[in-house]
Amino acid sequence: MIPEGSYVTTMLDGTIKQINPLTGTEVWSVPGRGAKPAPNVEQPLAKRLEPRPDSVPEDYCNFCESRYWATPAEKARLIWDGRSSRVLHRLLPREVRQTVALFRRIPNLFEIVTVDYWKKNYAYQLSSENRAWRDRYLADPDGRAHVMSIIETKLHHLGRTPEEVARIPEPEKLEMADAFFGGCHELIIARRHFKPGAQFDSELVSSGELCPVEHEAYFRFTVDAVEGIYASNPYVRYVAVFQNWLAPSGATFDHLHKQLVGLDGWGSHLRAEIETLRRRPNLYNEAVVNLAKYSSRMIAENDHAVAFADIGHQYPTIAIFSKSRHLRPSEHKPEELRGVSDLAHACHAAAGSGISCNEEWYSAPRDSIDRVPWHIYLKWRINTPAGFEGGTRIYINPMTPFELRDRMVPRLYELRLLGKIRNIRIAEECSIEPNVLQFYRA
Repeated sequence: MIPEGSYVTTMLDGTIKQINPLTGTEVWSVPGRGAKPAPNVEQPLAKRLEPRPDSVPEDYCNFCESRYWATPAEKARLIWDGRSSRVLHRLLPREVRQTVALFRRIPNLFEIVTVDYWKKNYAYQLSSENRAWRDRYLADPDGRAHVMSIIETKLHHLGRTPEEVARIPEPEKLEMADAFFGGCHELIIARRHFKPGAQFDSELVSSGELCPVEHEAYFRFTVDAVEGIYASNPYVRYVAVFQNWLAPSGATFDHLHKQLVGLDGWGSHLRAEIETLRRRPNLYNEAVVNLAKYSSRMIAENDHAVAFADIGHQYPTIAIFSKSRHLRPSEHKPEELRGVSDLAHACHAAAGSGISCNEEWYSAPRDSIDRVPWHIYLKWRINTPAGFEGGTRIYINPMTPFELRDRMVPRLYELRLLGKIRNIRIAEECSIEPNVLQFYRA
């Protein structure tokens, strides 16, 4: 066990050594390292967009509104009338153009954990609801043509020539369609690519560019999708939720979307947290949130969540922890989920859409009795690990937690004054009360 006083050490030259209390990851922030040129992550000069009426659906990438047929069939969509939202499930082709989707839930064309993985290792079969939807979709002439087009596109990307694709029997191609109707790697895609009235290609819609109500809907829709994966595949033990923003973070398209991947394990990061938690039941309060408060790393807070500059990550990282005694996002009360969403939205807005960022969700796995609170990491991908990190497992983070805090706080005050974020207390306004996380209460 790492002594609590050893998590953060400031050396005489200003180097700040950090050890993550949950995973044991060792990180150094070296004075002057943040000034190192980073040409590999600099954004190119913004290019002017061709003028177009806002009423014309966007077509900048395959996630855009005018390219619905470039992606597999929608599992669900969230529509918004300006006052309330509702969700439509398992759409048929003729239904796709009848409404405008604020967010869409679709299969990932290139799965990390494939349907074949589940079928061959677990004898997985599509649920009765998903089989019925697949059969209805394929019975529709437009649906069948859409599915065949997507399959042939995938085969092309996998290196098959047009002649090879043409020789594959249709039943064999249609077998691949199970991934579109019962796969466990999904995307939650936002409607817009650029901000309304955008003039330059740098004016992207990021999480922070959504309004707080839209961001809350984005979170709720994602949480519902997680539960949908659990319901459709009994062999899934954990659903990884993450968001890659901009190319340095691993994004294929600069179009806002989250990814959900069903797994048959917990993943090494969460497993390391749980192993530490079993030795220290109040770990998340004692070694994480309390320590952040005592060392002046607090960024923001509301009644249901807390955000702070975290330690022991290879990238500058903002941690957001739910205060709720409910462990999984789906178990949160509406006001609790709204509180977590509001802090995540505010931190994204303060960072700005030009910073490449990974958003990672963690919570208690479905088959775990361990009391793991829902927490989110926002990791700024502004540095590239290199040989030193690989050889020593000591990571060089160019920004100290205190520099990250000082960058965020003034911007949060500005955004609150402008009315662009809600439900937030900032920096010195945060409570100093210890043990604010209620995860340990059954």
